[in-house]
Amino acid sequence: MARRTFTTELGCIACEDLADFGAGKEGWLVDNPNLLCALDSHSLALANRSIILVLGWSGSDGYRLKIRPSDLSPIEAEYISALEWLVLDEIKVILVGTSCGYFLIYSLSGDLILKQMIHPGRILKIRVHGSKRDLSHGSSLEEVSVAMPGVIARIEGSDIQNTLQKWFQESNARFWDPKSQQQDMNDSENSVEKLAYQVWNVSKYGACADAAITGVMPPPLMELQSSERYFCAVTVGEDAVISAFRLSEDKSRSLVGAILSKVVPATFSTIASFSKMIWRSEPKTSKKPDAKGQAFARASPLTCLKDHPRKGEKLTLSPSGTLAAITDSLGRILLLDTQALVVVRLWKGYRDANCLFMEMLVNRDTASSSSNSMDYEPAKNDYCLCLAIHAPRKGIVEIWQMRTGRRLRTIRCSKGSKLLQPSSRFGSSMVSPYVPLEVFLLNGDSGQISVLNRTL
Repeated sequence: MARRTFTTELGCIACEDLADFGAGKEGWLVDNPNLLCALDSHSLALANRSIILVLGWSGSDGYRLKIRPSDLSPIEAEYISALEWLVLDEIKVILVGTSCGYFLIYSLSGDLILKQMIHPGRILKIRVHGSKRDLSHGSSLEEVSVAMPGVIARIEGSDIQNTLQKWFQESNARFWDPKSQQQDMNDSENSVEKLAYQVWNVSKYGACADAAITGVMPPPLMELQSSERYFCAVTVGEDAVISAFRLSEDKSRSLVGAILSKVVPATFSTIASFSKMIWRSEPKTSKKPDAKGQAFARASPLTCLKDHPRKGEKLTLSPSGTLAAITDSLGRILLLDTQALVVVRLWKGYRDANCLFMEMLVNRDTASSSSNSMDYEPAKNDYCLCLAIHAPRKGIVEIWQMRTGRRLRTIRCSKGSKLLQPSSRFGSSMVSPYVPLEVFLLNGDSGQISVLNRTL
């Protein structure tokens, strides 16, 4: 009888460039806290403190790129602290966060598209929330969130999409106009408008180790209604294992302030572009503006869970944002309902665990029998939400059905393995066939990358 396999091998990432990241040593992928990984559908991005390596595994296009950010400050010992992919319909870029609070965007040709200060401090995590996040609610919420110790920031998806489209259009124009290419490259950093974003102080219960915006929430009772949206943010940290905040879009709830916040940046950008067109040939001063953070918008505390000596460590959101898996320092995993702000499930005995949500085709026979076609493509309703828990000390990956379902599968994995998942895409198509949420397993010792099978 053939042995059942629960993973499908996709390719191998082994190459000489991985030597800069410690490849060849046992546990190099998981033992180095400064090694960051971000996965796309056919590419993997790795980063240590000063180098970014983008490569495709064998069987894909075999693409390989090495980026050495030149703007990291040696005086402040600045280093790369966060890494993520951002994929639009036809655009793919790399998002980078630094230990000094800068947000960088790189193209796959290694060009720096944007460098912007979010807030002084180390960027812990960059999350991309694509349109797939709110399919169950019939709406689309696309955003990029940035988590820092005690601070969380949000960038509207449409703003970053417009900025990227404008940059790529100008880049293509420079390619076909060699005369202006060198002149435009000199001030390419100034030609990109700074992204509009909002930032909130969520340090009421102490500095957080991770934070995420779970979605839109209703305004508070007995408060003046407005067109501004409110968001819910969940943080984990040392003082409070879990804490939640209501984030307001409006800093001052003043009509004049709202008008100035939108009109003044646009007016300044127009004047700057016009003056650059007139005095393009004159020498420019290379004085850098002072790195200052934006003023905080209003964040109202909702609840917190303190359980000394337990400390919250990592936070993972479900695609809809309604569930969050939280790991703590005592080897427990808490499943949080982010709408009711109630812990609905608890696992014990999972120290150093890593969790990712995925979708599995549990009712495969029922789905196929409901259609007369032999080539039936499963729809979204045929899949169920599950949680993949990687327990490195046990050397296994467990898959549990949400919310209170049974354990569906236990998969053995090598000691130096790591769970990865591609970020959700902006503007992804909602037509069939439905593409479920998948989880990948990267074996650091062999370089083999596999996908967890989504059928039982």
